[in-house]
Amino acid sequence: MFEFITDEEERGQVGIGTLIVFIAMVLVAAIAAGVLINTAGFLQSKSQETGQQSSKQVSNRLQEVVTVGTVNDSQDTIEAVNVTVTQAPGAGEIDLANATINWIGPQGTETLTHTDSSGTDWQFNTYAVKNTDDSTTVLNDADDRFNIEFNLNSTDEPNSPANLGEGDEVTIKINTMAGATTSIRFTVPESLGQKEAVEL
Repeated sequence: MFEFITDEEERGQVGIGTLIVFIAMVLVAAIAAGVLINTAGFLQSKSQETGQQSSKQVSNRLQEVVTVGTVNDSQDTIEAVNVTVTQAPGAGEIDLANATINWIGPQGTETLTHTDSSGTDWQFNTYAVKNTDDSTTVLNDADDRFNIEFNLNSTDEPNSPANLGEGDEVTIKINTMAGATTSIRFTVPESLGQKEAVEL
């Protein structure tokens, strides 16, 4: 016996096929949308993290208040340099124990770490001038003032450079853990005679 397929049955089969294709397209679109949403969320979190890091690099800086040199009377040279620093406007907490400092002077460049950390032979020391809490190395208030001390020609620190003479130029670059850099440049005055300390 022959079985005849009517037009209505053909239309029904075509409709079922179209429905299957439609469902498949919806599933593919849903999966693609999920992937796009996940990717967008990941990129957004990454951009926020990058933005925060960039902001810290710009804002978590130090600001120089004053730089003073201690004069060696017998040699008319600078034997120690003290830089008083505070937080720059908008800066967050800055721990000087985690900072590194580049000293660029007449005898070359030296990289220093804090005396509380291990690392370089020549190190810098800090002490509080004005501190709102008991932290010994952390600037966490706009009123905090810390001295960064550099001892020159030190027998205990073999890499420390010789005393600075009249007219010598030095650049100090203080790099915080956040990646921000503060540059301080000074020139030793031409006359050091009969002075105990000079502003640099």
